[in-house]
Amino acid sequence: MAETRSTCCYCGVGCGLVIETDGARIVGVRGDPSHPANFGRLCTKGSTLHLTATLAGRALQPELRRSRSLSRAPVSWDAALDHAAERFADIIRAHGPDAVAFYISGQLLTEDYYVFNKLAKGLVGTNNIDSNSRLCMSSAVAGYKQTLGADAPPACYEDIDHADCILIWGANPVYAHPIVFRRIEDAKARNPQVRIVVVDPRRTDTAAAADLHLANLPGTDLILLGAFLNVLLLDARVDLDYVRAHTEGFEALRDAVRELTPSVASQLCGVPERDIVAAARWFGEARAALSLWCQGLNQSTHGTHNTAALVHLHLATGQIGRPGAGPLSLTGQPNAMGGREVGGMANLLSGHRDLASAEDRAWVARFWGVDSVPERPGRTAVEMFDALAGGEIKAVWIACTNPAQSMPQQSRIRAALERSELVVVQDAFGTTETAAFADLLLPAATWGEKEGTVTNSERRISRVRKAVEPPGAARADWRIACDFALRLGPRLGKDAQQLFPYVSPEQIFAEHAQTTRGRDLDISALDYAILDCDGPQQWPYRAGAGVKRLYGDGRFATPSGRARFVKIDLRTVAEAIDAHYPLRLTTGRLRDQWHGMSRTGRSARLFGHAPEPVLHMHADDMSRRGMYDGDLARISSRRGAVVLPVAGSAQIARGQAFAPMHFGARHLSHAGANELTLSAFDPISKQPELKHAAIEVEKVLLGHRLVAVRRAGGEHDPAEQVLAWLHRVQPLLAVFAYAYAGLLGRDRPAIALRIAHEQPLSSAQLEAIDVALDLPDGMCLSYNDVRRGISKRALLAEGSLLGFRLSGDVGAAGWLTDALLDAQPAEQLRRWMLGPFATPPLATPVRGRGRIVCSCVDVPEHEITRRIAGGARLEELLAELRCGTTCGSCLPELRRMLGEAKAGAGPESYVTR
Repeated sequence: MAETRSTCCYCGVGCGLVIETDGARIVGVRGDPSHPANFGRLCTKGSTLHLTATLAGRALQPELRRSRSLSRAPVSWDAALDHAAERFADIIRAHGPDAVAFYISGQLLTEDYYVFNKLAKGLVGTNNIDSNSRLCMSSAVAGYKQTLGADAPPACYEDIDHADCILIWGANPVYAHPIVFRRIEDAKARNPQVRIVVVDPRRTDTAAAADLHLANLPGTDLILLGAFLNVLLLDARVDLDYVRAHTEGFEALRDAVRELTPSVASQLCGVPERDIVAAARWFGEARAALSLWCQGLNQSTHGTHNTAALVHLHLATGQIGRPGAGPLSLTGQPNAMGGREVGGMANLLSGHRDLASAEDRAWVARFWGVDSVPERPGRTAVEMFDALAGGEIKAVWIACTNPAQSMPQQSRIRAALERSELVVVQDAFGTTETAAFADLLLPAATWGEKEGTVTNSERRISRVRKAVEPPGAARADWRIACDFALRLGPRLGKDAQQLFPYVSPEQIFAEHAQTTRGRDLDISALDYAILDCDGPQQWPYRAGAGVKRLYGDGRFATPSGRARFVKIDLRTVAEAIDAHYPLRLTTGRLRDQWHGMSRTGRSARLFGHAPEPVLHMHADDMSRRGMYDGDLARISSRRGAVVLPVAGSAQIARGQAFAPMHFGARHLSHAGANELTLSAFDPISKQPELKHAAIEVEKVLLGHRLVAVRRAGGEHDPAEQVLAWLHRVQPLLAVFAYAYAGLLGRDRPAIALRIAHEQPLSSAQLEAIDVALDLPDGMCLSYNDVRRGISKRALLAEGSLLGFRLSGDVGAAGWLTDALLDAQPAEQLRRWMLGPFATPPLATPVRGRGRIVCSCVDVPEHEITRRIAGGARLEELLAELRCGTTCGSCLPELRRMLGEAKAGAGPESYVTR
């Protein structure tokens, strides 16, 4: 057994971890106790990373499609890169460098990012390079730059330990940044006087853990933030000495919020006036106030002003630059910060330089040894795909991201990819929604197979280390970009060897570090040797140590040295509700899934907490539509429609609904929630409003149902086997009114397929499903009632049930799934499972296991609620069931469940027949 210290590849917390390998395989992972971001803790996602290190679905060799009428075929790396270089060169010669584009990812390492940025701006001569970080963090970047002068989060995780007021706005760290929330829980446990305020339209588990929850209407954040400042002014809680000495523009903002009283804001935001006053006073009275925010503020057509307005509260009270005080944005991806540092976006240059500055462009050109860096800003994410659809951009290179699932208004994205003359997809996984559009698929190395660095939310740079070699012909992302550049350069008459001489990621990092000399993020004295010896370091790195907090001296990165209060445009959401679309949809994360699920979707264990994507609504809204938990509904917006199951939730206010953003066409018969979202974006940050859309929800009656479950068995690797079935099933989903394919189980993983359709499935459709799930005709028990449209099939082997498919009569699906996952003896089941009115044997539980609250120890919700009903306290739940005792990600939910029981509230999902 070998061990390798590395960094988690999920969110921006940047947890350190130890990868355990056995020969060429990753077999385990645990938290690194020496890493200052997590001190050994991992969440459910990080602690199961080894379970995702499987080969099924991996891109293992280059594949090329020479015509859209043909399928891709395997080719050599030389042939693949020569083809890409020739096509790109032809398009650039014919239409200019802005006819090509690169769409990259906050999941790339800093070294990968640096090479792609240099490739686009230094070799090709286009600023058409943008990142999926545009979808999550660009408003925070723009807001920081507007107010503080630089994209430099001024606080750090340690400030959680020192704050006595923590304001969490538009974020659900219990789900999205669990290790940060564990630290908040610890701070609250040490000092119960710490006040936690959460602003969120939903009563999330984060909100349930707060001392005060402000459930504002979606999109009213600017109004509420203005009312906070109004209260601070009326209460004389503004630090006028600090404002006069270190800021500018305060008088204009003060006048703008003078009439924005808590009473006015209460009417517009749907928040009680007393709660607005209480929250603002807690912030203003705090010795040290810390604010944390994420997509609830960023993903908005006024996201930049949202960030600026939150920073204003800190500037007005002097709550910045000292322990426990400051605005700290929670980064969504593991290296969104690193991408910003190297300028890997359409409007940035290396070392936090500004593309609009002629001086900065000239410096970068000199440093790279090129004639010039293009002046014209590049197309940002939404603009890029609009230009692709319009034919202005002819070719796009997509690396380590999945826009055919993650971008808003999915119909436009698919049309753009279909219109493109050339789509190159560079990814570790060949099964993503975007990979289906690839003319050229390039296999990339992924977590556990790469060397480099990432920067987390608190400006901390950590090493990412290779534990195993990448499988097949997969290569590191930086190497692929360099190899392409070396072929493209001569075709454009340029010396690519001089630009891309790299033989290792360490060499790239060293060059990147020199671009930061004298800048706000100066790491010119930092190298791999220091990171390997001294561990992760924060920037700026000066005198042999990183800087924890910024702006403690009251000097800001603006020309005047003063922080700026900026004029705020008090807009709300981009899309209003009306009689046709009367509900407000918000989208967001689940606890155990991440982004588009290309990685978390490979682990059956991570499906237990949310076994299927569901639209959550208030009970009254469901009742008015005649809907109950589990019914299917057509959810429509002004852009499209999808079908999902619905469930009542105490977390959702009347007039609102929530859908998870993770599930796309690999798991559903449609593109998921982003079929509904709109591509309107913030005019400053260009970040789209993915968080909100106006929708209508209508009950759908689909008379024919199918449920199929297939468990791994035999000599095959269980994880590889279920993923192979999942990939086989995926092409079958789109033809049905509703279809969902996902994983379930734990030690015995399985695939589950659920279909609802207008009419019975044809024999050809049933056969295709049986073949995809290895339910062969000659080896299965079968029951067919053609007159009633019922068809059933069961595979019994190895002494237990390995799979079944029920069509037309799915009443036995729950207990059969239990029997299958528990490997109950086949003889107890044989006579019951295929009859026309299948009922379970008495020894078999009728109820399915349902939702899993604790993924680590596999504890179901109904077992916890039963113990709570019997009077169990938290300590007893932990001792008896062991839930919450491993990674701790479920602790907030356990506390919420106990609180609801104490208050006499019903369970979260309660709209039942």
